[in-house]
Amino acid sequence: MYNEKAYAAASETSPLAPATIPRRDPTEHDVQIEILFCGICHSDVHQVRNEWRDIMPTVYPIVPGHEIVGRVTRVGSAVTKFKPGDLAAVGCLVDSDGTCPECKAGLEQFCPNLTLTFNSPDKYLGGVTYGGYSGSIVVKEHFVLRVPANLHPAGAAPLLCAGITTYSPMRHWGVTRDQKVGVVGLGGLGHMGVKFAHAFGAHVVVFTTSPGKKEDARRLGADEVVISRNTDEMQKHVGSFDFILDTVSAEHDVNAYINLLRRDGTITLVGVPPKPLGVLSFGLIAKRRTLTGSNIGGIAETQEMLDFCGTHDITADVEVIRIQQVNEAYERLLKSDVKYRFSIEMASLKSA
Repeated sequence: MYNEKAYAAASETSPLAPATIPRRDPTEHDVQIEILFCGICHSDVHQVRNEWRDIMPTVYPIVPGHEIVGRVTRVGSAVTKFKPGDLAAVGCLVDSDGTCPECKAGLEQFCPNLTLTFNSPDKYLGGVTYGGYSGSIVVKEHFVLRVPANLHPAGAAPLLCAGITTYSPMRHWGVTRDQKVGVVGLGGLGHMGVKFAHAFGAHVVVFTTSPGKKEDARRLGADEVVISRNTDEMQKHVGSFDFILDTVSAEHDVNAYINLLRRDGTITLVGVPPKPLGVLSFGLIAKRRTLTGSNIGGIAETQEMLDFCGTHDITADVEVIRIQQVNEAYERLLKSDVKYRFSIEMASLKSA
């Protein structure tokens, strides 16, 4: 075991502040990574502030961060896929049981015994796992991912959550060339959804409440932009979409988007609104439409996504910050004041 610098919150009302945390020495199957960049996900804020207390209560102190890109520094004797110096990544998962049907199907994100990158029981050191707002991390080889060399690590970090969260449902529900695909919301998730749908060759339509985002949506790959509060604009698209990705975490009328689907069309939720959505069953029944949800992706699919990003030169649009700016970044994130993801340069931790 060794000690490592980190940023942690001591309670749900405490700011993130410098801390020292334990890390295990690498076992034979482990990879030790010096963290270069860590993205800020909205779920970091939720858990730091214990806003998911009813389903996932926070254990303090908490070190968040599950969008990690770094450089391999040590590997265990049984590790075969990585060597010191390699660029590597860690996402939302650091372990699973490996034996359940979900794991055997390559769907570790649905394992009933998974271990999350932070705020999850740590079977090695006790307590809970600590995430990427730290100088290094030690992870089992199976859960470490290769980062294509052409991707800038700051922009690659958010791919480990925002990227796979939007890539996975498009792959699962078969988004392909010449389909009509909608993306609801143009934030951290939505901007990645636009990039992927465009790369898949779809006709991409962005739905936003902000007229000021039209130009940016087109820059990211949208073919059309619809102001969702404009009834006439919405009406033009009724019954025409093959697939819609709903990334919005605020309260909104999902029925307005269900009605835009063609027969057998699918809408997938990846945002997490604070209250249940009211769904009118007739909107689904009338055209055999499907309402679904999706949660990140398995390890193999996450690697597939990273390789796809390498081929198509896709990264997140990021604002790079120092770790000392993280509390300010949280407040800005709540105001949607970032285009479109914060990425923390973890070298700044050395001066914390």
